Parts: sequence; structure tokens; C-alpha cells
Amino acid sequence: MNSEHPRIYRTQAGDRYPAGATPGERGVNFSIYSRHARHVELLLFTRADDPAPFQVIPLEARLNRTFFFWHVFVVDLPVGTHYAWRIDGPDDLHGAGFRFDRDKVLLDPWARGVTDTLWERSRACLPGSNLATSMRAVVESADYDWQGDEPLGCIRPEVTVIYELHVGGFTSDPSSGVAQPGTFLGVIEKIPYLEELGVTHVELMPVMAFDRQDVPPGLLEIGLENFWGYSTHSYFSPHPGYCTSPHAGAHIREFRDMVKALHDAGIGVILDVVFNHTAEGGDDGPLINFKGIGNEAFYHLDPSDRAVYRDYTGCGNTVNCNHPLVAKFILECLEYWVREMHVDGFRFDLASVLSRGEEGKPLYHAPVLWSIEFSNLLSDTRVIAEAWDAGGLYQVGDFPGFRWSEWNGRYRDIIRRFVRGDAGISDEVAMRLAGSSDLYQDEDRLPLNSINFITCHDGFTLYDLVSYENKRNEINGEDNRDGNNNNLSWNCGVEGETGDPQIIALRHRQARNFMAILLLSQGVPMITAGDEVLRSQQGNNNTWCQNNPLGWFDWTLPDRNSDMLRFTREMIAFRRRHPCLMHTRFLTGEEREGHRFPDISWHGELLHRPPWDDPGSRLLVFTLGALEPWEVDLHVIMNMQDRDVHLPLPELPGLKWYRAIDTARDAEANILRQERQEPHRATACRVAPHSIVVFEGR
Repeated sequence: MNSEHPRIYRTQAGDRYPAGATPGERGVNFSIYSRHARHVELLLFTRADDPAPFQVIPLEARLNRTFFFWHVFVVDLPVGTHYAWRIDGPDDLHGAGFRFDRDKVLLDPWARGVTDTLWERSRACLPGSNLATSMRAVVESADYDWQGDEPLGCIRPEVTVIYELHVGGFTSDPSSGVAQPGTFLGVIEKIPYLEELGVTHVELMPVMAFDRQDVPPGLLEIGLENFWGYSTHSYFSPHPGYCTSPHAGAHIREFRDMVKALHDAGIGVILDVVFNHTAEGGDDGPLINFKGIGNEAFYHLDPSDRAVYRDYTGCGNTVNCNHPLVAKFILECLEYWVREMHVDGFRFDLASVLSRGEEGKPLYHAPVLWSIEFSNLLSDTRVIAEAWDAGGLYQVGDFPGFRWSEWNGRYRDIIRRFVRGDAGISDEVAMRLAGSSDLYQDEDRLPLNSINFITCHDGFTLYDLVSYENKRNEINGEDNRDGNNNNLSWNCGVEGETGDPQIIALRHRQARNFMAILLLSQGVPMITAGDEVLRSQQGNNNTWCQNNPLGWFDWTLPDRNSDMLRFTREMIAFRRRHPCLMHTRFLTGEEREGHRFPDISWHGELLHRPPWDDPGSRLLVFTLGALEPWEVDLHVIMNMQDRDVHLPLPELPGLKWYRAIDTARDAEANILRQERQEPHRATACRVAPHSIVVFEGR
């Protein structure tokens, strides 16, 4: 395929299934959906940057169409060939929603690999041909030696600790020291760090091919781009920007290399997927694929004028997820990533969109959600919903399905308020710490349905949460209008950077408080990459467009903030040592025969007197009874007041309490393994302001 004069290949009728480009011994079968198309052409290119195809293959409906699929078999065509489509059809935008354009070069939505070397988004938005500036798909081989690897369904849900990271940002900074920065292979080089941290899963921000040029007007000119990747256009293809050799069709191989290496380390892989909208945007957006092959099927359109997109996402369009074709597309896509790429789970961005029917109203029995729920292939796969959308639908605690977990936004908000010192909320804090039974128990769900988090990619980092009360997003080019204004943060007395050692010490303590609460809570904890080393974004709470040091992981921080890193590692290990922190059923508070304590007992300044009715309370105290004879009991004190408190400890006949955690202490003393703990001989204890103390009873 590298010759200057490629051969012209013979063709046969081909098959409608499977969709996409499927190589075989005799050549490659191509198939694409387009129900209303009247003219279809397959374009073949030698290289990703060829300005014109070396062969154009027109398809005939009589020979190359079966039902709504167009197909052709190209004899002897080799793997590595680049290709695209041109499709034309009826001109009825307002009545039927058709957006056919014979001049536009279209990507295959089922492509296993795509390249964007020539891509200019602006040309795909304007009339006329964009042949010289279009993206291309590449025929990829499915061959790969997994060496016995399988998805890690063996990791028990209750022991899960999720680590959210951005593949590009994780190793792009020169301080990373990796050979292939900003790539799937770069992540492999950092696996020892993840192992030492103790997380069980990485949750990768979007890695399906996305449009880096999908930004508001003017941002590309000032050096900004769509960095986070929530602008997917090719759902079966790894993002070319994360591959070292996308032009050679290395997408699948390099992604698989990363997954296999993570699995070898016992770490599962969760993908953040964006089925709620696509990179094609609204009426003024480009034709990339879906608009040009079946706009009327793939998107929610206004029935009174089908040129208008319903926008429940804030991104210009909304995928019509419960259209039969689209639902099948989504399910096939998820099953592909599990079957062929061995991923272990999915987090669904703005997942409430997937519950909307074709009229836009939420459906409890949404076909696509229940198809995912009951797919045999996905039965051991984690499915996590961001259970809201930009159209006002909020489903935390009520997302359709049984095994769907949810990003618990109510947990995030109440814990932020508690740690910053809000009073009178101890009862709700207790509810969230205990697994949010008010949200899940009546629906016959479990504490494991709650994904607990303090921060995520969207919002302040953990260190900025204790350093800023106001966002600083001016650098994003939107006059600080973007990003959330309600951050529920506290700057500890000074806004932004400071050299005051007392303020810095308090910020570090508050960061430890957040991390401790997260890992002491029932449910599944999620940590955002960099929080364990106090990474800052200088008050920017929306770095979606910052592919630069502001959005990257600074690998000097593990040394500079080694105490926070050590504390996080030890907290994860502490959680793993104590099954009472990882209940699979909701806590009852009932006495248990053969146990010293109920599974949970709530206290206040006095034992068994919780402060539920105290509007001034900023204190929460509880005892977790051991589950097994070999396990120890835990007594936890969370003092978010500005003063220290002296509190009684529960009686422990024949045993002693040992101070295991004290976030007010620095360096090596703020969390201790059992061999370094000393018995607490008094019947009461002092707890410093804005601190958490945990005792082990043994």
C-alpha cells in the first residue's frame, strides 16, 4: 500500500453484517447503515494524509444494499488501508430531518481506527467538498495475543477503589519521564505508581476518538483545544492522539497493550463514555458521520421543525439513544469494548439522556438501559451513571435499573459542606457515610450502588477546594462564565496561593480530612488523579480546554507532597484491612449476638447521643462493630468545629483502644499501622479542631 501507484481492487457484493470494516483472508468487507441514502461511495486511500483517494467504489442498491445497510467486499485489500464514505439522499431537512451532503467525506461510525491528520472542523461546517481536510478510518486487524488475559470480573465490588485519570494529561508533562508521553503506552510506565497507591480500577476519561477542534470560536486561535474528550465521533476507535502510530493502524494494539498491562497488575479498566451527544454539534456543526448517514435516526429532533436539534446536553445535540438502531449501536459498542478490548466497566456521561424516549421524556423502562442491564456479555461489567443531564433531569437515587451504580452528587455536596464547617447537617452526613440508604434501600439496591466522590475532573481539585472560594477560569477564554459557581469550598482564610505556614498546614489537614472521610464511607470511593499529591489548577474549575501544564499531572508533586501521598496510600490500605468499612448490605444499628457493638452506633459529645437535632452541630461520632472475629472495632470522631473537644470513648472490656488516624498530626504520625500504634489508656480523648481521629479496638 505504500507504492506511488496503488492497484485498483476488484469488488464483490459483500455482506451487511458486521457493520464497519472487517478484514478476512480474501480481503475486507465494508458495511454502513443509511436507510434513506440514494447514492453511496466508498473512498480508499493509501495513507492518512493523501489528499485524494486512489480508488472510488460506487455502490449499487440492487447489488450492494440489504435492508438499510450498504455493503461491498474489496478483494485482496490489505489491513492498514485508509477509507471514508460519501453519501447522498433526499433533500428534506425541515420535514424529515435529512442532512445528506454528497460533497462531504464521512467517517464510518463503526470504524475500529480513525486518523485526524488532515482534519479541519471548519471545512466540514461549510458548503462544498472537504475531501482534502477530512478524517479517515483505517482497516485494523483484530489479531492480538492476549496471553490468557480476561476482563477482571474477579475484583469484588466492595473492595473497589476507583482512580479517575486523563490518559493524555497523566503523562504529558515532561516531569513524567516516560518514553511516550500522553499516550496509552505512557500509562503503562506509571503502573508501578498506581500499584503502590493501592487503587483497584482506573476510570479513564474519554478515550474513544474525539474532536480536539470542538471548541467555541476563537479558542483554537489562542492555543486551546477540546482536551477532556467529551466530543466523541467514533465510538469503536481509540483516540488517535493517544496512539504512537495511529497512521499505521496501531489504535487497537496499543490500547490492548495498556489494558493487558493494567490487568497484569490487578487493576481494572473503566471507560468514561459519551453517548449523550456527539462531536457534530447543532445546526451549525460539522458533518462527520451520523448527520450524513442518518441524522433523523441518531438525534433527538424537534417534531415541528426537524432541522432543530433538541439539546438536553448543553452541547448542541442529543443522541436518540432509544431509537432501535441507536440502542443496538450502543449495546454493540459496549459489548465490543468488553469482548475485544477486555475493559471492565463504563461510566456514562450525562447518563440520564439514555433514559429519554424519542419524545424526550424519561422512561423508567428505557430499552437501551435495560438492554445494558441484562446483556449476558456485560453481566460482570461495572456500569456507572452520571445520573443527570443538562435538561434538568436529576436521577441520583432513582436511575433506572438495579445494578447501575451512580455518581453520588449528594454525597459530594454534603461532605464538602461538612468539612468546610457548615452546621446542623450531621444527620445527612451520617446518611451519606453509611451508604445513602435513603436513596437506594427502598429500590432494593445496595451501598455499592453509590460511587462516593469529593472531586472529579469537573470542578476544583482537592487542593483548590481548600484554597479557593471563587473559580478563576479567565484563561479559558469565556470571561469566567464557564464552570460551576457553587463549589461549596473554603479557602481556610486566604484566597489562592499563600506563604502563610499556618494556612498551608490547615489546608493540608483539610485535604487529609476529605480523603479520610471518603475512604471511611460505605459505598465505592473514587479518587481524582492528582488529589493524592495536592495537585492544583490555580483555581480553574473547568480545565476542559487546557492541554498544557495546567491540565497535566505534575510528577514533581509526589516528592513535594509526599506526606499527602503517604496518607492516601495508608488510608486505602486501612480501608482494605477493615471489612466493616466495606459492607455489602445497609447498616442496621441493631444489637448482634456474639459481637461487642452493633454494626454501627452513632454518638455526639456524649455516647449514644447523636446531634441530629442540634442546629449548631459540626461534630459526628460513630462506632463500627467488627464483622468477623478476627476483625477489630473502629471508633471514628469527625470534629469540624473551630475548637477542640474532649469526648468519652466506648467501653471495651478486656481490650484497648489504639489511635490509628489523627489528621491533626503531621508527617508520619497522622496515620499509623498497627505495629506503630500505642494503646490509649484514658477513658476520653481530645480531638483538635478541623480533624478526624480513628481508634482501633483490640
